[in-house]
Amino acid sequence: MPETPPPEQSHPLHAIDRQVIDQLLAAAIPSEAHLVDAARLLHRYRGFPGASDLKDDLERVLRLWGLDQGTLQQRTRALWSGGYRPGLAAGAEAVGSGFDTAAAET
Repeated sequence: MPETPPPEQSHPLHAIDRQVIDQLLAAAIPSEAHLVDAARLLHRYRGFPGASDLKDDLERVLRLWGLDQGTLQQRTRALWSGGYRPGLAAGAEAVGSGFDTAAAET
């Protein structure tokens, strides 16, 4: 008698990740943030026993961008090593609270 595969599990971030993946699918040319999102979601769902719709669409994203997972990892490692931080404009500093005490010391 053939063994029945276990039912797919539901991931608690499925709805949020669906929105992000839909944005990735709409990006013909990926930004740095798109590349990082794709890499983190591929990592999140690797080995997860469910969310096959998300996994399939992530593979579609890579095909759309002409990348494989190895190339995506290389590019995102280079981004992080080069100082990329989510939400920061190029060259922006992410240090401190934003309160400048130098002006108060005059």
